[in-house]
Amino acid sequence: MTRSGSPPASVPGPQLRRALGVGDAVVVGLGSMVGAGIFAALGPAARAAGSGLLLGLAVAAVVAYCNATSSARLAARYPASGGTYVYGRERLGVFWGYLAGWAFVVGKTASCAAMALTVGAYVWPGQAHAVAVAAVVALTAVNYGGIQKSAWLTRVIVAVVLAVLASVVVVCLGSDASAAGRLAVGGSAGAGGVLQAAGLLFFAFAGYARIATLGEEVRDPARTIPRAIPLALGIALVVYAGVSVAVLSVLGARGLGAATAPLADAVRAAGVPALVPVVRAGAAVAALGSLLALILGVSRTTLAMARDRHLPGALAVVHPRFQVPHRAELAVGAVVAVLAATVDVRGAIGFSSFGVLAYYAVANASAWTLDPAPLRRAVPAVGLIGCVTLAFALPWVSVAVGAGVLALGVGAYGVRRWTAAP
Repeated sequence: MTRSGSPPASVPGPQLRRALGVGDAVVVGLGSMVGAGIFAALGPAARAAGSGLLLGLAVAAVVAYCNATSSARLAARYPASGGTYVYGRERLGVFWGYLAGWAFVVGKTASCAAMALTVGAYVWPGQAHAVAVAAVVALTAVNYGGIQKSAWLTRVIVAVVLAVLASVVVVCLGSDASAAGRLAVGGSAGAGGVLQAAGLLFFAFAGYARIATLGEEVRDPARTIPRAIPLALGIALVVYAGVSVAVLSVLGARGLGAATAPLADAVRAAGVPALVPVVRAGAAVAALGSLLALILGVSRTTLAMARDRHLPGALAVVHPRFQVPHRAELAVGAVVAVLAATVDVRGAIGFSSFGVLAYYAVANASAWTLDPAPLRRAVPAVGLIGCVTLAFALPWVSVAVGAGVLALGVGAYGVRRWTAAP
């Protein structure tokens, strides 16, 4: 029996098709991580940390490594859809699993809408809402057709985005405008600025959770997931470090902090303005990749919560042919499409970073219970402390809104338990 009093994570009813190998799982993780965040997150992080930006990236990478290791161990033990929702439920109790699921579903649904609007802003600024809705409908249709179709499209997107980022690195580092002196760590931002930058950059690393939330669709999950998560994280870290160094060497910390489109500004400053439209197209494609992976992750967590009746049970149905949670996918797609059509949430999703860090805090706390050996507990302990520290180092508005969203979820849980009591 688990700590929640329920049997181990055996999934009732029809299960999803196990179709993903190590390569596909790595690509799904990369499609989530190497997304639009790298095109936009460097500016705010540089404003927070100044020349300590690379230190912030290193801190974010350490916390992400701890979270990835904890997630990989848990996913191998509990290879079901839902990610940390399942791990928290099985290791800590029903409430903690619910809280992680709530933070993920609510926060990432807003992120889906924001990413869809980002696509619209890059593709056709004058009709951003219409393009956003079209993108959501198209990607929901791809996901509906099966996980293998989603993985194929993600491979194409990742290849395009990596090619664009590689061109940015080559152009910037090969430019006469590049200066190694701009990489010197110093300035007056202090530890607080570095931690705030780490919290902002951490959001870009969080995509490896998508591999864990797809645990029910991975072949031989006990071997595949522990391999795929660190591989995806390692590749993303190399890409982020390369891009950060290249852009910093051209713009410097002050110029990067003032940039509204850091990568486009960097190639322009490097003397290759013809590459700017390519960078903008790459950002649009990256946003599509992030949106595709987000819809996948939110729908699988929705499926897991519906199986436990924390969400309507009708959302737990698995399509008999495509073996995907089609009702959950359609519901998530519909909500995101409505948000993308009616509300501009791009500037109002600071709480998403707070929610993601809360989600991983539950993952690390769950991993802590797997093995009493002190050395085995070191990584989840560092991850837990790191998540809490970075969450409260975020801008106060993000902390306040994020805490409010979690409190709303706790209230909904309490009402549900109270009305269900005999």
